[in-house]
Amino acid sequence: MSRLVFRSREQGGHLPEVVADPHAVIARKRVQAIRVQFATEPCTLHTREGLVQVNPGDAIMTGVGGEHWRVSHDRFPHRYEPVPPTVAGQSGPYRSQPIRVLAIQMDRPFEVELRDGVSRLHGEPGDWLLDYGDGSLGVVAPTIFTGTYEIVGARPAAWGSP
Repeated sequence: MSRLVFRSREQGGHLPEVVADPHAVIARKRVQAIRVQFATEPCTLHTREGLVQVNPGDAIMTGVGGEHWRVSHDRFPHRYEPVPPTVAGQSGPYRSQPIRVLAIQMDRPFEVELRDGVSRLHGEPGDWLLDYGDGSLGVVAPTIFTGTYEIVGARPAAWGSP
């Protein structure tokens, strides 16, 4: 069985194939503090889902389970706020914002190509495909999803403004 491939994109909005999927749900990120380190030079981040290219200014996140992921410097301020005494742009603890996403728990292997066109995340059956609505996509393991997100709606037709 071939892997489905989803591609992140520069323009905002949700992918039509995610919106149309009858298994898509609306989920909201739980507000929690996590550790952030800002990259000072290009590097490659090893994540559970694959190798991700990191550019200077990108945030390297460490979750409560020790998992790592990257958030690009242009998306970071919309998703996280510093926990005082940390100052915006400084490494330290940050609090996630209760953003809403479309999510599908996948029943087959899949891949996500990130906006850089180089990095690819690999998802397995049971993993969640997340569509952030800003052109970016993600892959989240089931145990991390339940600790990080809460399902707030069953159908994208119920999607409204945050």
